[in-house]
Amino acid sequence: MTKENLVQGKTMRFTASRADAVRLALLLTYITLGWMTIEGAASLLLGWTSKSLLLEAFGIDSVIELFSAAVLLWRLRIEASGTATSEHVNFVERRAARLIGYSLYALIAYVILNSGYGLFIAKRITDTHESVWGILIGLVAKIGMPILAAYKLKVAAHLNSRALRADAIESITCGYLSIVLIIGLAATWLLGWWWLDSVAALGLIPFLVREARSAISGECDCNKTE
Repeated sequence: MTKENLVQGKTMRFTASRADAVRLALLLTYITLGWMTIEGAASLLLGWTSKSLLLEAFGIDSVIELFSAAVLLWRLRIEASGTATSEHVNFVERRAARLIGYSLYALIAYVILNSGYGLFIAKRITDTHESVWGILIGLVAKIGMPILAAYKLKVAAHLNSRALRADAIESITCGYLSIVLIIGLAATWLLGWWWLDSVAALGLIPFLVREARSAISGECDCNKTE
């Protein structure tokens, strides 16, 4: 076998492997879209009913993840079409990563503003009647989101995709927020600590700022899988 044939064979395997990774990324994105639609609607409805900032923030996070997944779907479908040049794919990748990064900043702003409002202005008291359902939503997310995020991170490393990694960070955030949600609702329900609902949500801020900055600036190390 000639050297040219070896190079051609490696190129074909790489192309096929990348195409498989793109298809898996698309599948993960469709799962995210469906999941976030259900989770977001349920969390927002329960949050508005019970005046729970944590549930509302969880629902808003789901809406932002929907936006992130929609942007990622646009980016992946362009590459999956097979008609775009590598330059165009790279351009769309950079644009998608920035958009998803800005969506993380939107979540940061929402959490800060609503935490401040809940703590210092409204001193809102959560109606704990909906806490059991909220805790159930949190448990489902705590189990499922880390698994989904782990697959996204692995595929992002294979594709060297900042956009997919940033989207995975959204899923990690959802998993983290689910823990905050469970603890916050349980403490409010059992101990009456109305302020914990708002304070606990602020724990997300440093993590979100770092990842949003990385996605927008292009300094994200997409080869990291955790």
